[in-house]
Amino acid sequence: MEMAGTARAGERRIDGERRAEIGRERKARTRTRILAATFDLFGRQNGLFTRVEEICDAARITRPTFYNHFAGMEDLREAPSWEVTHDFLAAVVQAIGTLPDAAQRTATAIRYYLRRGQQDARWAWSIVNISACGIIFGAETHQQAQRTVEEGMASGAFRIADARIGRDVVLGATLSALVTLLREETGEDYPAQIAESVLVGLGMAPAKAAVLARTPLADL
Repeated sequence: MEMAGTARAGERRIDGERRAEIGRERKARTRTRILAATFDLFGRQNGLFTRVEEICDAARITRPTFYNHFAGMEDLREAPSWEVTHDFLAAVVQAIGTLPDAAQRTATAIRYYLRRGQQDARWAWSIVNISACGIIFGAETHQQAQRTVEEGMASGAFRIADARIGRDVVLGATLSALVTLLREETGEDYPAQIAESVLVGLGMAPAKAAVLARTPLADL
């Protein structure tokens, strides 16, 4: 009898663990649906104005379910900003890691982001709409931009008084250029022109900035 009771207790423990695992899996799937719906909705031109109700409809969930996962729209925006930017940033960082100086890395990164914007409007709109109410390009990209500017200042390539100014010049110009790419006709050389102008704004000689901004790009 004691052995049977022990066996039943073990079965109940296993059943409880399995139910908890199923619950976690269901919650993860629901979160994934919410993030996928958010990415699609933020990928529209007017995605900035996305409401909780729209996300619930797109993800096929109720409002209480939404609030089980996120405190609100501000909380939600932080999650897709990582989803949208992380893998691309990692690819860019790897691609520019062997470049000789911060100025060339800066120019190359700007061109990669703008080239992606030329090729993928939904991704570009997601970046623009997420940035409008949060950290521009997401926290990881924001931090990476500042580190690169600091390196450029330390080497003497960038002649500015504060790394935050350089970071804002880099990210602000790139974000504004993404909007231009989405709304207006631009030439193929537009990303290079933006990169060149940013380098000049950071204190580089125009002739050198023009050369760095047109170094051939490798595929990501």
